[in-house]
Amino acid sequence: MKISIITETFPPEVNGVAMTLNRLSEGLVARGHKVQIIRPRQNKEDQPVAVNGRHEITVRGLPIPGYDGLHFGLPCPLKFRHFWKKERPDIVHVATEGPLGWNAVQIARKLKIPLVSSFHTNFHSYGSHYGYGRFMKSILRWLRYVHNKASLTFVPAQDVLNDLRKEQFRDLRILSRGVDTKLFSPQRRSAELRKSWGVKQDQPVALFVGRVAEEKNIPLTIKAYERMRSLNSKLKLVIVGDGPARKELEEKHPEIIFAGMRLGEDLATHYASADLFLFASTTETFGNVITEAMASGLVALTFNYAAAQKYIQNGVNGIAVPYNDTVAYEVAATQLIKHPENWKGIRNAARESTLGISWDKVIDGYLNDLDSVLKQK
Repeated sequence: MKISIITETFPPEVNGVAMTLNRLSEGLVARGHKVQIIRPRQNKEDQPVAVNGRHEITVRGLPIPGYDGLHFGLPCPLKFRHFWKKERPDIVHVATEGPLGWNAVQIARKLKIPLVSSFHTNFHSYGSHYGYGRFMKSILRWLRYVHNKASLTFVPAQDVLNDLRKEQFRDLRILSRGVDTKLFSPQRRSAELRKSWGVKQDQPVALFVGRVAEEKNIPLTIKAYERMRSLNSKLKLVIVGDGPARKELEEKHPEIIFAGMRLGEDLATHYASADLFLFASTTETFGNVITEAMASGLVALTFNYAAAQKYIQNGVNGIAVPYNDTVAYEVAATQLIKHPENWKGIRNAARESTLGISWDKVIDGYLNDLDSVLKQK
């Protein structure tokens, strides 16, 4: 099968969408399929890559406001027509809803190439964080219009599917997320890294991993940490990631360790070297960091939606409180720090519960859904 994936973000960019699409394309190539990635250039040095059945095509882009280092792609109808007439894909997968993605939808339909899409980011819920709240309904209408042009729209979790169905999105399918339990493992715990944080072997460390930005609700994470620290002054908080809010938070909270962006084994070592995972975001469609933390053997404290709703049994393999209930989140944080004797059992259960979350199963399900679309031709 020849699959063309159109996306505004892809490695080396670091975010959940880029990681998911990279895993998906790697799995497809490993099964003998050919994958074409069409994406915007992120800078002058950014060059398309062609390896092992996967090749990239880069197009012009412009910076995304509020998202340093990322660009949205500009429409390129002539390029789409040229490449897809030269080597027609069996199916087109539009992964993002910007000008590039919408242009791909238009050209695929004109050329009568089967089309699917995926919903990765709750842009319509970011309005209150970035000052465009009054446009949220219009944004949601646009997203619905784009996705309803596709034969299928993939979503990462059941609660996202339920919400979009209420908004009259059609033909929705769940495309979940796997987790690499060989990479993310308690075995990567590093005494040397913990020493660099200034903590002793028996000193607890809480961790946040993600974009350091408004939509991640980091002030609540920090507030919960401060309540926990009032009960155990030895507790340290490490924030892994980068973003527009980092500088201000570093200046305001010198007691917090800001580790910056981390990748691969380095990221996995940061996970495993902590004890608790504090994640208060309310804008995730899935939340890959939650399953990565669980696979690393951390006690995750989060809201009960997306990945947490699917995988966390409250009090058994993590802590998941009612969605956006800030009081419950803070209460759970204080209870967590009061009872460290419960951590070992939760950490072990968290690791165990991720061992069956396989990317192979995710990719097999994806291919089955693509086959169902092709059979409708």
